[in-house]
Amino acid sequence: MLPGIMGSIQAVEALKLILGQGEPLLGRLLLFNATEMSFNELRFKKNPQCPVCGRDPTVTSLIDYEAFCGVRKAVPAVREVTPKELNDLMGRRGALTVLDVREPSEHELCRIEGSKLIPLGELRQRAGELDSAADIVVYCHVGRRSAIATELLSSLGFPKVRNLKGGIRAWSEDVDPTVPVY
Repeated sequence: MLPGIMGSIQAVEALKLILGQGEPLLGRLLLFNATEMSFNELRFKKNPQCPVCGRDPTVTSLIDYEAFCGVRKAVPAVREVTPKELNDLMGRRGALTVLDVREPSEHELCRIEGSKLIPLGELRQRAGELDSAADIVVYCHVGRRSAIATELLSSLGFPKVRNLKGGIRAWSEDVDPTVPVY
C-alpha cells in the first residue's frame, strides 16, 4: 500500500507542476510515517554549488548511459531469416549450411533435417569445418545463442551468415509441426 500512497502523492505533484496550480513541494521534503499515519515537512534551501541547478551548473545534459556503463545489448543486431524463408532456401539448389549451435542433448531431442551440429562453445575452434563461401543459417532453441554465433562467424570472415529468427521452436510452429517443441 505504501508505494501506492507515495505514487499518488507524486502524481499530484506532477499535475500541480504541469497545470501550474497549487504549491508544489519545491524546497520542501514531505515525510510520511505509515505506522502513525502522519506527515511531516522539512524545508531546505537550494545549494548554490549544485552541479545541476546551482549558479554555475557543470551538468547540462544527460550522459550516454550505455557508453558510460559499458553496457552492450544482450542480443547483437544480426541478419535474420524466417523459418518459411529457410524452408524456401532449402528447396533450392546451391551451397547452404544449416548450423545447429545447441548442445548435443538438445540436438538429439529434435533437429532440422540435414543440419550440422557445432555447439556454440566449440564454434570458434571448429569454424574451419564450415565453408566460408556457403550461405549459412544458424539456429538454436529460440534464437539467442544463434544470434551470438552469427555475430561470431561474421567477425571470423563468413560473409553470408544469418540467424534463424525464433530458432527451432519457430521452425516447429511455422514449417514442420512434427519437430517436437521443448
